[in-house]
Amino acid sequence: MMHKILKHLSFQSLRHHLTKEFKKLPDKRQKVKVKYAIHDVVMSGFAMLYFQDPSLLQFQKRLREPNGIDNLKTLFGVETAPEETQMRDILDELDRENFRPIFKEFLHRLQRGKHLEQYKLFDESVLCAVDGTQCFSSDKINCPGCLRKEHRKGHISYSHSILQGALMHPSVKQVLPLMPEEIRNTDGTEKQDCEINAGKRFIRQLRKDHPQLKITLGGDGLNSKQPFIEAAREERMNFIFVAKPDDHKIMFEWIEEQRGLREVKRLVQEDEKGRSHVYEWINKIPLNGNLNNIEVNYFGYQLLIPDNKTGEIKVNYKNSWVTDFEISSFRVPELVRAGRCRWKIENECFNVLKNQGYELTHNYGHGQKSLSFNFLLLTLIAFLFHQIAELTDNLFQACRVKHGSKTHMWETLRTAIKWFIFETWETLFKFVLNPQEFDYRPSGLISLKPR
Repeated sequence: MMHKILKHLSFQSLRHHLTKEFKKLPDKRQKVKVKYAIHDVVMSGFAMLYFQDPSLLQFQKRLREPNGIDNLKTLFGVETAPEETQMRDILDELDRENFRPIFKEFLHRLQRGKHLEQYKLFDESVLCAVDGTQCFSSDKINCPGCLRKEHRKGHISYSHSILQGALMHPSVKQVLPLMPEEIRNTDGTEKQDCEINAGKRFIRQLRKDHPQLKITLGGDGLNSKQPFIEAAREERMNFIFVAKPDDHKIMFEWIEEQRGLREVKRLVQEDEKGRSHVYEWINKIPLNGNLNNIEVNYFGYQLLIPDNKTGEIKVNYKNSWVTDFEISSFRVPELVRAGRCRWKIENECFNVLKNQGYELTHNYGHGQKSLSFNFLLLTLIAFLFHQIAELTDNLFQACRVKHGSKTHMWETLRTAIKWFIFETWETLFKFVLNPQEFDYRPSGLISLKPR
């Protein structure tokens, strides 16, 4: 059944909100020398990343073609497209925090449209997985905010990394990126930032942005240490964090003792494929051996698969977690699904952004202040646009089905705006889906055939 997209989640409405935010951006340039409005500069950069254009130079060349600037005007509200150098110079000066309200507003719109309902776990919270990733690396290019690593042979490499959070659910393919926290060198030489500190800043800001949202954090073994768990509790967030024996030796020794006393509960379920799902859990155990240690609840999982040739049972998957949710035989399968869901931030977020058209690690320009990070933020906003469209927009969904791959779809869209002018995003997608229904005017403007 086809549902009409809610107006506040349409491309036009979301893009108008971008225009509203971009027009608020502070402009430090001398007014007498201003050739391009700051809105046009930032929106042009967003348009390039929205259409997954891999080259800033080629994008600029296409803008100088008649249809290029016309489509920027009709689809993105850009009056004058900037030169490559001006775009980089202006983006470099913008404070990254100016982009935070965009992520916040788009999540509120999804809430308003009830689309976050499908992301809720058993306790009505939404799962926010957090993880770090590198988004730039070079042996030469650097800025004062770069992380520095001195190698054995004496040379220094420079990089940028982020702590990214994204809302996700085991049954929903789309992940919803939030405003990331940069892992940043704060003084240029001495003090190196780290993923854990960035994570603490991230969850503090997440709670500030969404004070009423019920949140469960998902994370890896780096997060299942007492300081980070205490930070999560301070922000009224539940947690499901990976906990491995090598990282929690005292806790696992304690669990082994409890196994001997038969205090560790166990559940085995077989599925229709003959696989065995083995769960174990115990509530209220010490996380570590510290005097001020905290109590957590532990659960583990193994997927056992019979080998058809030898008849042996092999472990296909094994993992373990700690949480503050009370665990029972009824709840443990759901907790495992939520714990395993964390891989989506790697596969459905980082992998897509780096390898499927978004060019997250591509150097569109590094700058000396915020250029590199601001290009990353515009990339994430474009990705969020697309994820919202995949959730809510029938035309976008139909276009994805028709083209099979995202790469093919964006190649088609870039070709269409090169040759023709489209007054709305809806017209562009309808044309790509059914070009025979449109007339081609000498001006390049596409219009529906009269019926």
